[in-house]
Amino acid sequence: MADTAIPPPPRRFGPAWPVAGLFLLAGLASLLVLDRQLPPDLWWRALVDPDRARLDQLAAHYVLFPRFAVALLVGAALGLAGTILQQVLRNPLAEPATLGISAGAHLSLAVATLWLPDALAAGREWVALAGAGLSAAALLALSWRKGLSPVTVVLAGLVLSLYAGSVSGVMVLFNHDLLIGLFLWGAGFLDQQDWGVVAFLAPRLAVLAVAAMLVLRPLVLLGLGEDGARGLGLSVVGARLAGLVIAVMLTALTVAAVGVVSFVGLAAPTIVGMAGARRLGQRMLWAPLCGAALLWATDALVLMAPITYRELPTGAVTAVLGVPMLLWLLPRLRSSAPPVMAAAALPPRASRPGLALAGAALLLPLALWAAVAGGPGPDGWDWSVGGGLAALDWRLPRALAALAGGAMLAVAGAMLQRMTGNPLAAPEILGVSSGAILGVIVLMFSADAPDRAAQTAAGGAGAVAVLAAMLALGRKDGFPPDRLLLAGIATSSISGVVVAVLMAGQDPRLQTLVTWLSGSTYMVGWTDGLAALLLALLAVAAIPFVARWLDLLPLGGGVAAALGVSPPLSRITLYSLSALLTAAATLIVGPLSFVGLMGPHLARMLGLQRAAAHLAGSAMLGGLVMLLADWLGRSVIFPYQVPAGLLASVIGGPFLLWLLGRR
Repeated sequence: MADTAIPPPPRRFGPAWPVAGLFLLAGLASLLVLDRQLPPDLWWRALVDPDRARLDQLAAHYVLFPRFAVALLVGAALGLAGTILQQVLRNPLAEPATLGISAGAHLSLAVATLWLPDALAAGREWVALAGAGLSAAALLALSWRKGLSPVTVVLAGLVLSLYAGSVSGVMVLFNHDLLIGLFLWGAGFLDQQDWGVVAFLAPRLAVLAVAAMLVLRPLVLLGLGEDGARGLGLSVVGARLAGLVIAVMLTALTVAAVGVVSFVGLAAPTIVGMAGARRLGQRMLWAPLCGAALLWATDALVLMAPITYRELPTGAVTAVLGVPMLLWLLPRLRSSAPPVMAAAALPPRASRPGLALAGAALLLPLALWAAVAGGPGPDGWDWSVGGGLAALDWRLPRALAALAGGAMLAVAGAMLQRMTGNPLAAPEILGVSSGAILGVIVLMFSADAPDRAAQTAAGGAGAVAVLAAMLALGRKDGFPPDRLLLAGIATSSISGVVVAVLMAGQDPRLQTLVTWLSGSTYMVGWTDGLAALLLALLAVAAIPFVARWLDLLPLGGGVAAALGVSPPLSRITLYSLSALLTAAATLIVGPLSFVGLMGPHLARMLGLQRAAAHLAGSAMLGGLVMLLADWLGRSVIFPYQVPAGLLASVIGGPFLLWLLGRR
């Protein structure tokens, strides 16, 4: 992607207008917060020399002012990190969380809390930095053989992030009381008690900002493509490594200081890019300012909330401001969003893809039999049907639902990746899962003991609402995939806000929601299992009808149209089908993560490159992964169980990382 790939939109003030608007909002909200604390004539004294006998001045000096400063520093750091990552990885969906640094830091803190409490005595920030450093080292080790190619870095980082997040989820599930405080901190609370965090962040971020300016020219040359950059004498690997190291350190410092702050690293560079920051130098200037204003404004609004709801995670609530602004800008700027990167060089094609598909097809009934016939019981392990019809009624519906849910998500992921040419395109990015989550949450907190049918209806209504909104957003401009993916990410952030707020409130109904969000098949019965299987079979039956579209769309809209394929019609059909499959899997077995990304990539690594073979292989491999995860989840620590979605990530993550390292 050339540095000049983002044409200037017809805006008079460019990126200054959204940044100024956010700063104005943040300033006004902060003044109102200060006014509630002490009279305006005492603000300056409270900042520079507070009266030790006045609690209101001490609170302003040691709580409010440091909090505002931390919001500015963290927001600026994440905005700069997101800008660098989008340039280095040539992907508009890249953000600090892409590399797995945030998740690695959070996991290291969970491990230290449970098993190495003495390590926390040295300082929480150092434990977090150690975890972030290990994640970065793993990322570089996996990507080095490929010269830190954007596709490999993105895939390895996303897999690391999902894997670390899943391991953390399992630990929280079984150690909820011990780790709930860490979970709340990880949601991005900016509470301060002194100026220590400001003193920790300010000099380090200043050094990294100077380093970013020093590598500006190499990063600009990276935008010319590998051949163009090498032709001008640039070391492509060295430039990528320098950019990644700076972004990693920026992210690690923010996580160590305040926890995980979501959405800012994606929203800030995207907003200023769409508002007119054409060149990389402009984006590296305006994105930190936008990130600082966005996080400061969000935190000030959080502080203005009634005292009963003061404990809201600012890092998650940031989406409340960022999502509407991003969605409002998207349809107004036709060519402003950075283009998605083209697909990377494909692995070797299988000489006989039919044999690979036949082998996977033979494994399905064997795996299904093992999942139903094998498992622990009151008398130990049994490799027969065991308790007869009772065991069959309990195990078979769960196995069918897991198999079908994994297949549907994998097919949806394969469609999205082929349609967009983006390895980050996964069902979770659609936003449809978030719609289903929000529908179920609204029902749980508005009705007494809703049954399964009511939950399904509520989730379906939420999924359909999000799907309709996404299609309405993209209809005007022919459903460009990059815009739909950005809108899906923005929409997904809303459900993250709701879940984080519920976690902060510690509502007793939350445990059921957390179990469902983890990808559990606990509540699946015969009706759900058969319905899921039917939908999965219909998805597989639709493959021959969409395969030609998926073979031609990656060649470009012009080529596809010349060969008789309408890009807008085909994209809306494929997007709708992917969304419906995602919604169906979400409603039946929860918002399973990872398998929608893992299945398509495993199929590609087996050499299944043509669309029909790729989708069929993705369906079978995704189904096998989820079936194995569900069987192990109810067997390995019987009578306790691990949700299938979490276990799929824990099992599949190392395997996919191993495959990525061998490519």
